[in-house]
Amino acid sequence: MLSFLFRRLVQSAFVLLVVALLSFIMFRYLGDPVAQLVNEDATYADRLALRNQMGLDEPIWVQFAHFVGRVLQGNFGLSYQMGQPVSRLLADRLPASIELSLVAFGISLVLGIPMGIYASLKPNSFGARAMMILSLVGISLPTFFIGIMLILYFGVELGWLPTFGRGQVVNVLGWPTGLLTVSGLQSIILPAITLGLFQLTFIMRLVRAEMLEILKTDYIKFAKARGLSARKVYFGHALKNTMIPVMTIAGLQLGSIIAFGIITESVFQWPGIGLLFLQAVSTVDIPVISAYLLLVAVIFVTVNLIVDILYFLIDPRLRVNAS
Repeated sequence: MLSFLFRRLVQSAFVLLVVALLSFIMFRYLGDPVAQLVNEDATYADRLALRNQMGLDEPIWVQFAHFVGRVLQGNFGLSYQMGQPVSRLLADRLPASIELSLVAFGISLVLGIPMGIYASLKPNSFGARAMMILSLVGISLPTFFIGIMLILYFGVELGWLPTFGRGQVVNVLGWPTGLLTVSGLQSIILPAITLGLFQLTFIMRLVRAEMLEILKTDYIKFAKARGLSARKVYFGHALKNTMIPVMTIAGLQLGSIIAFGIITESVFQWPGIGLLFLQAVSTVDIPVISAYLLLVAVIFVTVNLIVDILYFLIDPRLRVNAS
């Protein structure tokens, strides 16, 4: 277990170092930060002094070492457009993105797994066929189109739910949350459905496919021959083994939901890191773009590491191979 964990940590550190290098390259070569920080009336001496203050006159490897050191301390520099520390901007926006992602992920799991089980146990039923058709629609339609249609119907036509923003937010132990207010809960419904719909259909189809494969295996046939109840066979044996690959894919999907909810946040004007990233791209705010890139890498690496550890603990074959 320790050797397995050590290898994964080394791999994760290497990935983060590569992403840090890419972020540094963005800082170094995608525009001159001095030109964006000074006004048009600044003299050459002023620009030279600022360049020296920022350490841009030092060798490249020294600049990269300083960059990594600042990142490890949570210092991503100042936003060119907002003039605020990027770490503060991310800290203010991250809770909104995490809450939206977790609610969307919860919807996809709570609905996707039972639907996949039903579609595998009764593949020829009307309900299963309808689910498969709807899943194709959910996978095929673009996220922005789904969001706009939900806004038009539930927000504009019916007027049931808010169409933008996060609603009222309360602070709980330093964490701003909208899940404890009525307007906050109403505001998160449409973006959560929009963000989670693709994941829901993906998980449903994955559970169905894995379950159908496992139901054909010999040990399931043997369990039925022993006279075990259908509940014991399907849920005690088949579903348990189905959830191993599903857990792996679902964990990676959680990382992608958090990192790439950009379109959903843009459509609903959700005040998260995805919307902040789009605003930074439109204004070429390189510190914010680089910090977002690093944050996405940290999220994916962390989720992937947790999934690998859980997979190692659940699947005994990995423990045998590692020993």
